[in-house]
This record gives sequence, C-alpha cells and structure tokens, in this order.
Amino acid sequence: MVTTREKQSPIQKFRECSRLFGEDGMTLKIFLKRTAPFSILWTLTNYLYLLALRKLTATDVSALYCCHKAFVFLLSWIVLKDRFMGVRIVAAIMAITGIVMMAYADGFHGDSFVGVALAVGSASTSALYKVLFKMFLGSANLGEVAHFLSTMGFFNLIFISCVPLILYFTKVEHWGSFSSLPWGYLCGLAGLWLVFNILVNVGVVLTYPILISIGTLLSVPGNAAVDVLKHEVIFSVVRLAATCIICLGFLLLLLPEEWDSVTLRFLANIAEKKSDQDHGEELTESSVHTRSRSRANGAVSIPLA
Repeated sequence: MVTTREKQSPIQKFRECSRLFGEDGMTLKIFLKRTAPFSILWTLTNYLYLLALRKLTATDVSALYCCHKAFVFLLSWIVLKDRFMGVRIVAAIMAITGIVMMAYADGFHGDSFVGVALAVGSASTSALYKVLFKMFLGSANLGEVAHFLSTMGFFNLIFISCVPLILYFTKVEHWGSFSSLPWGYLCGLAGLWLVFNILVNVGVVLTYPILISIGTLLSVPGNAAVDVLKHEVIFSVVRLAATCIICLGFLLLLLPEEWDSVTLRFLANIAEKKSDQDHGEELTESSVHTRSRSRANGAVSIPLA
C-alpha cells in the first residue's frame, strides 16, 4: 500500500493479492485446496528436521538439507519439464553420493542411519513444497507472497495446532511439566525461525535467489564451528568428505542455465586479449630490433676523417 503508485484501500489491495489463488479470489474451497498441501509439507519439513537434530549433529543435518536443491532440480525436470542440464545431473549424483557416505559413516544401522533418513525426508518435502509452489502459484510479487504466508499461517493455527496434542495423547511424544520446559530457548527458536522464513520468502522476491541459496550453504560451516567449539565434536574423515561433496554439488546447482556459453565467451575474450597482447609485444620487439640494426648500419657507414 505504501509503495504502490495508485492509492488503494486495504480491501482493494487484499483483493488484488488474492488473485494469486485464482480469478474468484479466496474462497473456502480454494483455501483448503491450495493451502492444505503446502501447510502439511511445511510442517513435515520442520518436524523431520527437528527429529533429525536429535540423531545427528547440526552440521550433518544442515549439510544433508542442502540436498533439497538437487531434489528440486530432479522434480522440476520430471514434473515441470525444465531444461535438462548435464552439470545439474552431476550435482544431483554428488548429492546422492554424499547422502550414502553420510549414512555409511557409522554403518547402515542405529541412530545415524535414522537421522540421515529424517534429514533427507526433510529435504525431500522442502523440495516438493517449492516445486508445487512454482506449479500452482508461479512467480508471485511481494504482496502475494505475504498474503500466501499469512493464509498458510492461519491454516496452521486452525488445523495444525492440534497435531502436538494428538502426538501427546497417543504417547508418541512426552512433555514434562511446563515449568521445566526451556522457554527461553523455545522463544528464541521461534523468533529466529520467523525471521528466517520472512527473509527467505521475501528475499527471493526482492533480491537474487542465488544469494538466499548461498546463505543456506553458509549454515554448514557456521554449524560446524559451533559444534567444534561449543560441543567439541570430532568429525570423521568420511563425514567431512560427504559434507564437502554435498556442498560442492550444491554450488554446481547454483550455476545459471547459460553457464556454458557464458564460460566459453569469457575464455574466448581472455584468449583474444592475450593474443592481442602477444601481438603488441611482437611488434614492440620487432621495432626495437629494427632500430638497433639501423643504428648499427649507420655506425658502419660513417666515413673516416
């Protein structure tokens, strides 16, 4: 409302942003049909991520979560018929290799394997969320993104809030007394999570998506530093190699679609500049040699007194 050139009332702006859900705007049927899948995937992504943190270190979980970029490419290639890129196939293979190595680090059993499965599940649901968003909602502006996030938050408040109660009464999860809960950590986590989601969803609209992706990648060395300094975690060689392979595959996935032609043009420009520089040096050496030879010939031709 503040940045638009035309003066609009809040109701008019709300209706304009509601076109994201179709020409008819927001109806109860559209609300349930469009919001429920995204809300369920959003909840699964966060819940599986937190469960994985109970089994693995934060570094391992954040590294495995970076595989969601590879899953997004594979799903976009299959479902959305996006352009095939060989380098991204290689990156996806590297991500899968890193997952297998991470699971193999402590053997294919125990908490480590379960933690890897949970982290990969979180990355998979996140990738499916992003692909479905692109399929059904396409490219949205800032107001539409804010409207969609608010609508999904409202859906979570109504329907997803009962999930913790169901998990508690079915004995899947156990709560202690409310006084023993770490409210400071919970409030801090909730605040940071809110800021994270706002920056990710709004940042993609306002700035380059590659910057948001690099920010996700930087969480890996950040968590590694905290694990080493705070928790005194010692990483095995296999885990370090798996983390590096996943991060390298993540970086390959950030390459633009025209990266090959851009690289060839860049190398051609460098070769052309180098050839021009060599040609200029040859001309300089030739002129210097010609001047020195003419000087030598002139010295011989001077007659004696």
